[in-house]
Amino acid sequence: MSLVTDEIRASASDICHGDEICQEKSKALLTEMGLPNGLLPLEDIEECGHVKDTGFVWLIQKKEKKHKFEKVDRLATYGTEVTATMEKGKIKNLKGVKTKELLIWLTLDEISIDDSNTEKITFKATSGLYRTFPVSAFQIEDVKKDVKRYGCD
Repeated sequence: MSLVTDEIRASASDICHGDEICQEKSKALLTEMGLPNGLLPLEDIEECGHVKDTGFVWLIQKKEKKHKFEKVDRLATYGTEVTATMEKGKIKNLKGVKTKELLIWLTLDEISIDDSNTEKITFKATSGLYRTFPVSAFQIEDVKKDVKRYGCD
């Protein structure tokens, strides 16, 4: 069952459709929130949205995606629907993202950068386990595009 309801869509500040614009919007939002722009390496994104009043964001992709963050040797999987609440330096109530730790998949719940050390990013699982890595491992160099030139609903 989808967490993104018609009511949420109706309250959205932005809703975009199509992979190219959704890629740009998600990277721009991560950057705006002070987070590395490579945290959500999704593919074939069909829809993305943001409710500015609450910070709720969603990304819907055609199929589940596995991604290895080479710089930290960590495997993550992203479901067809990824939702979260974003604020400056933090992603909370994350749904749809898991990471492999040893032999088990852990569901991630929160990603944050501490104000006292902005070079480190912490990933917390719903189980209470957490890991801290360099922010640079999740930052990608990307040619900036003007996301306003694309038409979003």
